[in-house]
Amino acid sequence: MTYHIRFGTDGWRGEIAKGFTFDNVARCAQGFATYLLEEGHQGSWVVVGYDQRFHSENFAATAAEVLAGNGFHVFLTDKATPTPVISFAVVAKGAVAAVNITASHNPPKDNGFKVRDENGGAIPPEGLKKIESGIPNSVREVNTIGLRKAEEQGLVIKFDPSDDYIEHIKPLIDLQPIKDAGLTILIDVMWGNGSGWFTGLLSGGKTKVIEVHDERNPIFPEMERPEPIPPNVDAGLQATLDNEADVLLILDGDADRVGIGDENGKFVDQLRVYGLLAYYLLEVRGERGPIVKTLSTTNMLNKLGELYEVPVFETGVGFKFVAPKMLEVDAMIGGEESGGYAFRGNVPDRDGILAGLYFLDMMVKLEKKPTELLDLLFSKVGAHYYDRIDRLFSGDREEKIKRIRAANPEKIGGLKVTGLTETDGYKFGLEDGGWLLIRFSGTEPKIRVYCETTHGNKVAAILEDGMRIAGIE
Repeated sequence: MTYHIRFGTDGWRGEIAKGFTFDNVARCAQGFATYLLEEGHQGSWVVVGYDQRFHSENFAATAAEVLAGNGFHVFLTDKATPTPVISFAVVAKGAVAAVNITASHNPPKDNGFKVRDENGGAIPPEGLKKIESGIPNSVREVNTIGLRKAEEQGLVIKFDPSDDYIEHIKPLIDLQPIKDAGLTILIDVMWGNGSGWFTGLLSGGKTKVIEVHDERNPIFPEMERPEPIPPNVDAGLQATLDNEADVLLILDGDADRVGIGDENGKFVDQLRVYGLLAYYLLEVRGERGPIVKTLSTTNMLNKLGELYEVPVFETGVGFKFVAPKMLEVDAMIGGEESGGYAFRGNVPDRDGILAGLYFLDMMVKLEKKPTELLDLLFSKVGAHYYDRIDRLFSGDREEKIKRIRAANPEKIGGLKVTGLTETDGYKFGLEDGGWLLIRFSGTEPKIRVYCETTHGNKVAAILEDGMRIAGIE
């Protein structure tokens, strides 16, 4: 029976050897090649990169062989490379698209097939549907050419995209003040592609950079998965205390997302990080422009928008929605609840490296540690509290949707419900300006329940009511 390849919020992910096989990667690459041909890109260049998961370099070679077999020229990275660096390589090399073999923050058993457009950003949903429709049912329908032959014919060229990216970010941020600040910075690269990047960028000054989990290990010891949220970050937070570091930066497996730990070894949730990064751009750098946010991230951005008189646009979850909106409105910043942030002047894609550098620059410019930065942010917009619960689910999805729609609660967590929106999932507005969101994962068989509130003592009750509404025990 033919394995059906489905694209989620950011490409296709599957379990290695079960669904994510060399044949299915080849089929997926053929679907992408067909899409590019239909878009009029015959003979153009495409970037192919990969992460440090099991067999990623070989899956990437398979994708390159198929693209070459369809007449495309391929720039194939010569080593595991951060996703933001791959995304920028599309622009730097004048390519029309990219394939990135990575499952990002998924468990170690998975791998994935991400695609990017000519801007280095996520492809919108209508494009993803076209790619899916072009995937053949059999590997016998795939056009391919062996890697060695493709290299001999000049159809595949291996390259290192690092220098182009480094030159690109130099006008965006002055690294010297961070180097001279004398900070102790702990970096948890989660056994992923971010290894060595902050050490290389910030060496040569008084600041000390310490990296942990910085080797290739596809089983991701000391964490369930390379996702920069608790409990996966616990070992990194402890290392922050052990090394008396001023801050912890946590990169996910492909380095397009960032998490933050404060000087006390406490996790700073990703909604607060987004609020801080937006505040940094508006107040410290004096930038102005629209803010794009997914519906699952913080209302602190709306309050900042009012204070600084900049518009705020809300999208569905995933950069397939965020990236097109950023381009449409020339956004200053775009981001999502998962810790992915994109910036004007860069490609419209998540960049954990640049986001981490901006956070460090904010610390240096304001001469404040993470806890002090949060106090400053809350003095502007008030304290906000967030949490989420993820649960595997079985049974009929449509029945669960009917249950959620029929719930019609008057109160959630003791707070009056002010409305329900169904842009992407089911988001209940609350009287304090907070919210409860129930939505199904686009990459895994999971249901997610999220909330944000100005009442720290109501988070657990809001989530408990959300689980009950979703029919999850």
